[in-house]
Formats: sequence, structure tokens, C-alpha cells
Amino acid sequence: MKAVVRETYRSPDGLELKEIDKPVVGDDDVLVRVHAAGVDQGVWHLVTGLPYLLRGMGFGLRRPKNRVPGLDVAGRVEAVGRNVIRFQPGDEVFGTCSGSYAEYACARQDKFAPKPANVTFAQAAAVPSSAFAALQGLRRSAQVQAGQKVLVIGAGGGVGTFAVQLAKEFGAHVTGVCSTKKTDLVRSIGADEVIDYTREDFADGPSRYDLILDAGGGRSLSHLRRALGPRGTLVVVGSEEGGRWAQGVDRALRAALLSPFVSQKLRMLVSTENEGDLQLLGELIEAGKLTPIVDRTYSLSEVPKAIEYLRAGHARGKVVITV
Repeated sequence: MKAVVRETYRSPDGLELKEIDKPVVGDDDVLVRVHAAGVDQGVWHLVTGLPYLLRGMGFGLRRPKNRVPGLDVAGRVEAVGRNVIRFQPGDEVFGTCSGSYAEYACARQDKFAPKPANVTFAQAAAVPSSAFAALQGLRRSAQVQAGQKVLVIGAGGGVGTFAVQLAKEFGAHVTGVCSTKKTDLVRSIGADEVIDYTREDFADGPSRYDLILDAGGGRSLSHLRRALGPRGTLVVVGSEEGGRWAQGVDRALRAALLSPFVSQKLRMLVSTENEGDLQLLGELIEAGKLTPIVDRTYSLSEVPKAIEYLRAGHARGKVVITV
């Protein structure tokens, strides 16, 4: 099969499209013929091995444990292991796996859910990682409640577009922060108010928020806390700024360390792949309450270009690889 491959940590432009063996299906596994695979900031980190802290989290210290990058996937079941009872060949599924930038990918059956019938494979592949972060940031980390004032920073990006829609679904009053070119998009997905950060600073306004979900990164904790209510909750999803050792993780760690000493709750989000959450996201999409936003698609041979486009901050919503 064709797959995007790297043998060492390297810049995305060093990724190669090669012929490799198809994954072997274990007893509890589902083999999927990949139709689409999502691109998120985590892909860049796993390809480059940065920050170095990441390598100590089971991804490989000197070289990547998995030759094929890519996590989010949507496709059609090709084969199943003998213990698999939830799926059969021909089923359309979406979820997560190790190595989705390939013609075939394999993972345990609990990593997949039925693909909602009302979205394309590309839209389904845009969901898992980013929507997990949005959902778990809002519900698990912040226990969002109806009627709360929620500020989503980075509202026009992958995590942000899901966070805006989910916060609205949970009954919150949502303000989205984004660049000028993304304001129309953020309004269209349900934000009650939109702040263009190139023209105004959300922390200078009169509003104080019950919950801030920062999916944009870069702003200091003191700056974010200025916009947070006295007993509000800040959820730091991530940041792409900082040095090669921690690169943004340090800000989230500092938030967690500071939280016990202030009245505000400062949370560091580490989102996880979760079967129940994946099924819930699928149900919300099927019901028309959540819409994956896909900016553009790239072919398997264009994975480096897709990662570069995402890293440049241009994407309105998600970037997806079609296979």
C-alpha cells in the first residue's frame, strides 16, 4: 500500500510517499480502507519530535515508534479480527488510529464509531482529535453550564470551530476570538459575539467570562485572567509558541501550578481518545447539531503542503488529507 513515511524525526518537507506492507489485523482490530485523514497541530509535533518533552511520552526518544504519521481517520471497513462484533466489512467508520496517512490503517474496534450518514468522509476525518479537545475542555475541565458566558480564543481554527458549536449546544452565551478573515465563519457557526483580535483586545472590554477556552495560544496567563471572572475557569488547550523543550506546555503547567493559590480555576487540558465521546460527537453530527468545518483538502502526496498550510495559521476550520 502507499503511505507517507519517515524513519526519523524531521521537518514535514522530508516526508516521503512509499510502498509499505498493509497493517496486520489482530483479533480485536479493524482494518480500514482510508478515504480521508485529518491534519492537526499534533501531527507537526509528532513528525518533528518537538517539543522534546513529547518524546518522553511514549512516542520514541531517538526515532518515532510509528513510521506512518496521522491519527484521525475516516473510511470503510476492509476486514475485522475474530473478536470484533461491532463492525463488519463494508461499514463506514471514523475515529483514530496510528498511521492514518496511508491507504489502509488499523486499530482496535473501540477506536472507531459509525460515520454519520449526513457528512462526507473528509468531514468525518476532521472530527476526532480537535472535537475531543473542545468537548473535554468544555465538559470535563470546566463543567460548562447553560447560561454561562464563554470566550473561545482561536474560534476559527480546528478546535475552536467545534468549541463554539458545542458551547452553544450546552446553552452557553459564546464569544469567539479570531482574525478578520474568520469572523464571518465564526458567526455562521453560532457565536453570539465575535471579537477580531487584530482590532481589539478582549481583555480590555467590559465583559468578564465564566469560562475561557484558549485554543489560540500565545497570550500570557495574566492577560487571560484579566478577562476571566473572579471564580471563572480558564482551560489552556495548547500553544505553538515557546522553546524546543516544552513549547507551550510550560504555560499550561504554570496554569495548573498557580490554580490552587487563586480564586480562578486554571486548567491544563490533556485530551484523550474516548469511545463514549466519539459516539456522542457522531450523534450530535447526525442530529445536525455539530458541523465539521473543512477549509481545504490535500492528496496523500501533498501531506507536507497540508501541514505547512495549517502551521501558517491560514486554515478556517480543519485541513484534511483525501486518499
